[in-house]
Amino acid sequence: MARIHEIVFDSRHPASIARFWAAALDDYDVAPYDEAELERLRGNGINDPEDDPTVCVEAPGGPRLFFQLVPEPRIVKNRVHLDLRCDSFDAELARLTDLGARVLAEYDSFVTLLDPEGNEFCLSRRTGP
Repeated sequence: MARIHEIVFDSRHPASIARFWAAALDDYDVAPYDEAELERLRGNGINDPEDDPTVCVEAPGGPRLFFQLVPEPRIVKNRVHLDLRCDSFDAELARLTDLGARVLAEYDSFVTLLDPEGNEFCLSRRTGP
Protein backbone atom coordinates (compact mmCIF):
# COMPACT_ATOMS: atom_id res chain seq x y z
CA MET A 1 0.00 0.00 0.00
CA ALA A 2 1.42 3.41 -0.93
CA ARG A 3 2.19 6.09 1.66
CA ILE A 4 2.80 9.81 1.20
CA HIS A 5 6.54 10.42 1.26
CA GLU A 6 6.66 14.09 0.21
CA ILE A 7 4.30 16.80 -0.88
CA VAL A 8 6.10 18.71 -3.64
CA PHE A 9 5.64 22.40 -4.37
CA ASP A 10 6.95 24.18 -7.46
CA SER A 11 8.62 27.37 -6.31
CA ARG A 12 10.29 30.57 -7.48
CA HIS A 13 12.65 30.57 -4.45
CA PRO A 14 12.65 27.27 -2.53
CA ALA A 15 14.68 28.45 0.50
CA SER A 16 12.40 31.34 1.42
CA ILE A 17 9.11 29.48 0.92
CA ALA A 18 10.53 26.52 2.87
CA ARG A 19 11.26 28.86 5.78
CA PHE A 20 7.68 30.17 5.64
CA TRP A 21 6.20 26.66 5.86
CA ALA A 22 8.67 25.54 8.55
CA ALA A 23 7.54 28.51 10.65
CA ALA A 24 3.85 28.03 9.78
CA LEU A 25 3.55 24.34 10.68
CA ASP A 26 3.90 22.86 14.15
CA ASP A 27 7.03 20.74 14.62
CA TYR A 28 8.33 21.29 11.05
CA ASP A 29 11.86 22.52 10.31
CA VAL A 30 13.96 23.08 7.22
CA ALA A 31 16.10 19.98 6.83
CA PRO A 32 19.63 20.72 8.07
CA TYR A 33 22.56 20.94 5.68
CA ASP A 34 25.39 18.62 6.64
CA GLU A 35 28.85 18.85 5.07
CA ALA A 36 28.02 16.17 2.47
CA GLU A 37 24.97 18.15 1.32
CA LEU A 38 26.94 21.40 1.20
CA GLU A 39 29.61 19.63 -0.86
CA ARG A 40 26.95 18.31 -3.24
CA LEU A 41 25.65 21.85 -3.70
CA ARG A 42 29.17 23.22 -4.30
CA GLY A 43 29.70 20.46 -6.87
CA ASN A 44 26.67 21.86 -8.70
CA GLY A 45 28.05 25.40 -8.57
CA ILE A 46 25.87 26.47 -5.63
CA ASN A 47 27.87 28.09 -2.83
CA ASP A 48 25.00 29.28 -0.64
CA PRO A 49 22.11 27.09 0.63
CA GLU A 50 19.89 30.13 0.03
CA ASP A 51 20.27 29.32 -3.70
CA ASP A 52 19.50 25.60 -3.30
CA PRO A 53 17.01 24.61 -6.04
CA THR A 54 15.49 21.90 -3.81
CA VAL A 55 14.72 22.46 -0.12
CA CYS A 56 13.00 20.01 2.21
CA VAL A 57 10.89 20.79 5.28
CA GLU A 58 10.29 17.88 7.63
CA ALA A 59 8.74 16.85 10.93
CA PRO A 60 9.03 13.65 12.94
CA GLY A 61 6.41 11.24 11.62
CA GLY A 62 4.88 13.70 9.15
CA PRO A 63 5.12 13.85 5.38
CA ARG A 64 7.97 16.01 4.12
CA LEU A 65 7.29 19.17 2.16
CA PHE A 66 9.67 19.49 -0.77
CA PHE A 67 10.14 22.80 -2.58
CA GLN A 68 11.69 22.72 -6.04
CA LEU A 69 12.78 25.58 -8.26
CA VAL A 70 10.78 26.05 -11.45
CA PRO A 71 11.23 28.89 -13.95
CA GLU A 72 7.57 29.62 -14.64
CA PRO A 73 5.16 31.36 -12.25
CA ARG A 74 1.97 29.73 -11.03
CA ILE A 75 -0.83 30.91 -13.31
CA VAL A 76 -4.02 29.14 -12.23
CA LYS A 77 -5.62 28.06 -8.96
CA ASN A 78 -3.93 25.18 -7.11
CA ARG A 79 -5.50 21.80 -7.85
CA VAL A 80 -4.38 20.53 -4.41
CA HIS A 81 -3.92 22.55 -1.23
CA LEU A 82 -3.23 22.04 2.47
CA ASP A 83 -5.99 22.41 5.07
CA LEU A 84 -4.70 23.48 8.47
CA ARG A 85 -6.34 23.25 11.87
CA CYS A 86 -5.24 24.93 15.10
CA ASP A 87 -6.25 25.49 18.72
CA SER A 88 -6.88 29.26 18.49
CA PHE A 89 -8.17 30.45 15.11
CA ASP A 90 -7.80 34.22 15.59
CA ALA A 91 -4.30 33.95 17.04
CA GLU A 92 -3.19 31.54 14.31
CA LEU A 93 -4.61 33.67 11.52
CA ALA A 94 -2.70 36.67 12.89
CA ARG A 95 0.49 34.60 13.20
CA LEU A 96 0.25 33.29 9.62
CA THR A 97 -0.34 36.75 8.20
CA ASP A 98 2.59 38.08 10.24
CA LEU A 99 4.72 35.37 8.57
CA GLY A 100 3.68 36.64 5.14
CA ALA A 101 0.42 34.84 4.29
CA ARG A 102 -2.44 36.87 2.79
CA VAL A 103 -6.16 36.28 3.26
CA LEU A 104 -7.83 35.45 -0.05
CA ALA A 105 -11.38 34.69 1.09
CA GLU A 106 -13.33 34.18 4.33
CA TYR A 107 -16.09 31.61 4.81
CA ASP A 108 -18.15 30.46 7.80
CA SER A 109 -15.97 27.44 8.59
CA PHE A 110 -12.56 28.39 7.14
CA VAL A 111 -10.37 31.09 5.61
CA THR A 112 -8.46 30.64 2.36
CA LEU A 113 -4.99 32.17 2.43
CA LEU A 114 -2.07 32.55 0.04
CA ASP A 115 1.47 31.78 1.11
CA PRO A 116 4.19 34.28 0.06
CA GLU A 117 4.44 32.62 -3.38
CA GLY A 118 0.67 32.60 -3.96
CA ASN A 119 -0.05 28.95 -3.11
CA GLU A 120 -3.51 28.57 -1.61
CA PHE A 121 -4.13 26.91 1.74
CA CYS A 122 -7.01 26.94 4.21
CA LEU A 123 -7.23 27.51 7.95
CA SER A 124 -10.22 25.84 9.56
CA ARG A 125 -12.24 27.66 12.20
CA ARG A 126 -12.70 24.27 13.90
CA THR A 127 -10.14 23.71 16.64
CA GLY A 128 -8.24 20.61 17.63
CA PRO A 129 -6.12 17.99 15.90
